[in-house]
Formats: sequence, structure tokens, C-alpha cells
Amino acid sequence: MTIFLIIQGQIITLGKRGTESAYKRAQAFVLKPAVLPKLFGTFSKRYAKRPGGYTRIHRIDNRAGDNAPMALLELVDNPRDFKFEMTARAVGRDLLTEQLRRNAPRTVLNSGVDATESITKEVKLGARDKGELRPSTRINLQKVVKYRASSALKEIGKRASTWIETLLAIRLQQKRAQIATNASADAKNKAKTSNYVEKFPKATIRSGAAVPGDVRSAVRLAKGAIARPHRP
Repeated sequence: MTIFLIIQGQIITLGKRGTESAYKRAQAFVLKPAVLPKLFGTFSKRYAKRPGGYTRIHRIDNRAGDNAPMALLELVDNPRDFKFEMTARAVGRDLLTEQLRRNAPRTVLNSGVDATESITKEVKLGARDKGELRPSTRINLQKVVKYRASSALKEIGKRASTWIETLLAIRLQQKRAQIATNASADAKNKAKTSNYVEKFPKATIRSGAAVPGDVRSAVRLAKGAIARPHRP
């Protein structure tokens, strides 16, 4: 895996050079000639400002069956960047958490959350500065947009806003389901119990037990003064 990453990084570096000698050297590694135009065109423009680190490895769940460990290998800043998507969701979750501290879910859903404006401010902050995002989320945000175009801020803001709406919809739906479940349970309890006494039967007081508000001494309780009360 390490050798593969090194070779892949070297090939992309050759594509960034864009010279004839680099093209010939790349032909020695690339088995499919149809990939070369993409290497010297799309990849060279995408990673023109990036000094290195063109690949990323994500550890995912073990494979079903033999429980073998698996990982996801991807090119950074690609159109379906996995970390870009997960960072957008983390940003949306943090912004929503901050808004719910001051407003109700229904209010936040109606007014909306301007994620793009908050992201623009968070990118300029340091790791220890106080903001709307957690420090770890802010660091990941700065990493994924560092070598991307300026349009990346709008894109990640759009995805974060979409995730915020999804989380709010899930929360409201869960609340409605819980209210319906509680109403159904209350209806069943009312059908089973006809009055308050049947629902909460009186328990017999035994020796050593004190009722709420009783001020008798522990010695008297131990002797069974409550178990055998004096009757008139």
C-alpha cells in the first residue's frame, strides 16, 4: 500500500510538470494510455497548488463474513470527496447545535441557518479561537478547502445547510412519533384502569416502615408500633 501511494504521488507530480519527458516517464507506469490525457489535464489543474499528499485513506467497517479489515482509498479534492462530505455534515451538526441552544427546533427550521456565512468566518479563525464550530471540526474544514477554489466554501455551505434540514426533519419526526406512542399508551392505560385507586393500590404498612411525614423514633418503628396501631 505504501509503495502504491508513493508511485501514485510521483505520477501525479509528472502530470503537473506537463513536459514531454514527464509524459514519456508517465507512460512507463500507466498501463492504460487513455488515462494520460486526464493525468496531464484534469489532475494537473486540480493539484496545481497542492505540494503533495494527493491520496487519502479512510478506515471503514470490517468486511462481512471473514471480518477482514477494509479501507477506502481516494484522491483528495475529487468531486465525490468522502472527507468533504463528512466535514460538511459535521459543520452542519455543530451549527445546528449552536442554534438550538437559543431557539426552538421549529423556529430554526422556519428561519433557516446561513451555513455559508458561518463557514467563511470559521475558516479565518485559529484552532483555539472561540467560534460556532468545535476545534476539530474547524481544523478539518480548513484542510478540505485549503487547496480548493473559492467556490468550495459555497459548496460545503450548501451541503451543510442540507444536512441541517435533514437533522431537523428527523428530530421533528421522532418527536411526532413519540407523542403518538405516548398517546396510544395513555389510551391503553385508561382502558385498563377504571379509577385512581385501582391504578395505585394501597400497600400494607409493615413493622419498621415509615410513611411520608412520620416523626416517630426508629426504636418505636422497630418495635412494630406501626404494624399494630392502637384502634379506638
